[in-house]
Amino acid sequence: MNSSPAQLLSAQNVNQLLDSVQAFLFDCDGVIWKGDKLIDGVPETLHTLRSKGKKLVFVTNNSTKSRSQYANKFLSLGISVTEDEIFSSSFAAAMYLQLINFPQHKKVYVIGEQGILEELQLAGFTALGGPEDGKKTAQLKSNCLFEHDKSVGAVVVGLDQYINYYKLQYGTLCIRENPGCLFIATNRDAVGHMTDLQEWPGAGCMVAAICGSTQKEPIVVGKPSNFLMEFLLKKFDISCSKMCMVGDRLDTDILFGQNAGCRTLLVLSGVTTESVLQDPSNKTQPEYYTSKVSDMLDLLRP
Repeated sequence: MNSSPAQLLSAQNVNQLLDSVQAFLFDCDGVIWKGDKLIDGVPETLHTLRSKGKKLVFVTNNSTKSRSQYANKFLSLGISVTEDEIFSSSFAAAMYLQLINFPQHKKVYVIGEQGILEELQLAGFTALGGPEDGKKTAQLKSNCLFEHDKSVGAVVVGLDQYINYYKLQYGTLCIRENPGCLFIATNRDAVGHMTDLQEWPGAGCMVAAICGSTQKEPIVVGKPSNFLMEFLLKKFDISCSKMCMVGDRLDTDILFGQNAGCRTLLVLSGVTTESVLQDPSNKTQPEYYTSKVSDMLDLLRP
């Protein structure tokens, strides 16, 4: 972990950073956009980095969308990004199950949204739950037994705006009563910019609820876990020291980059403020920080 104070990105050090990096890993919420609103200067900055031969990868903990849905969102905002350049925590959950050879006859219960369901189905797994169970209610009556599928072998928990008591009970029963049932979290982010004007509760709230009811800790597949990084390294064959993680969160993005040995750049356009970064109690210091992604472009101009 970097113990030196973060350096403000400047005209003096931006070229050094660019020259030493082959791939930039970008978080999305709070870095590329806030909700459905693009952050100023992002398209021009990404275009310039591509023109300089830099590989761009988008690594997001937001599991509500699949890679295909994220590619469509980028396109709707005027940015062309391929599915192969997107690594979401919804995709990470499906890839984790593939990696451990999760039995095809077992099912996966999802406390989360369409992105997780879609990635699990693309990977060949049978998924239950998701938004559909957001319409269901638990019956709290005498002699009323809540039934759950005994063939569920994993519960995946991510950001879920449709979370309810029914889902909490279903996931809890699977984890507590189905032998060997896995508890997988896409991430544990406390909050996120679900809209452009304010922060909203993140997946960490949903994960904490299941932790509380099961008394178990999850397997986390999103940032800052190294699981996604291992995939990136296999796919792009670029050493970590030649990558720069650009994010707005110290506890996920910057820690993710540092854990893997990447360069790190914190942008103050999302969750982390400058006062939090400079607070003496903050032990996670990025290599560089700046107000927003497009500062790179401004500093490169003569």
